[in-house]
Amino acid sequence: MARCGCGGGQCNCAIAAGENVTLSGSGSVANPYVVSATLGCEDVRPCLSGTSGVDYNPAPGVISADLSGQAGNNRTLGSDGGLFVPTGSATVSVGRGLTGNGSGANRVKVSTGSWPYACSADTNGGVVVCDSNGRLRSEPRGKITYQQFFDSRDYPDITVPAAQNTVADTFSMPVTNTDPRRDAFVLVEREADVYFVLPAGAGAGAGYAGDEMYYLRNSGTSSIVGAHTQPPRCWPTRDCSRRVRARRSGAR
Repeated sequence: MARCGCGGGQCNCAIAAGENVTLSGSGSVANPYVVSATLGCEDVRPCLSGTSGVDYNPAPGVISADLSGQAGNNRTLGSDGGLFVPTGSATVSVGRGLTGNGSGANRVKVSTGSWPYACSADTNGGVVVCDSNGRLRSEPRGKITYQQFFDSRDYPDITVPAAQNTVADTFSMPVTNTDPRRDAFVLVEREADVYFVLPAGAGAGAGYAGDEMYYLRNSGTSSIVGAHTQPPRCWPTRDCSRRVRARRSGAR
């Protein structure tokens, strides 16, 4: 240390030990001053406090991580005393079609039923996709529409011709497919009122598109007036245009 007020090889500096400080030596070259400081834990603890995420117990002076006790928290202290989050720990809550808790032993899964059909689900199962809002969607829903078409047409009496098949009239009706993605399957049901006047010995039939649905022959000796039929017919088709045919045979 710098010499202060020293003369004749003697130093007149006065040095005193303060709080928590010890002093030894005389200040000579052979016996210099040695200053030692000792600070106890009880002196440091008042300066410490617990904050967010830190737990401090001032009595023993222990500082540790403050682990939340909130349900679902999986962070723990490992065997070495460090913070530890087990791999695959449960981190989610599920419901509405989901099962599991997200752990390695109980992964989150979609709750599904069993496939009850003899065919394979790999080739015959539907598709489930995720839409732009993150919601699961199935394939487009099927649509059913019902349309009716009534048309009244009167015809003058037609002499029973000799030809086997004669087209009496043709009907058509437009059908709009309301599904924007799939072809429509159209089921057409048609009925037509047909009246026959059959002379003795004459016979006549009526049907649709060459398919005879009704036939009557007059085997008596006088005319049959007002013989009536209203045959229905269904077509599974994409083309709703069908012809109504009248088959007549017998007397000329």
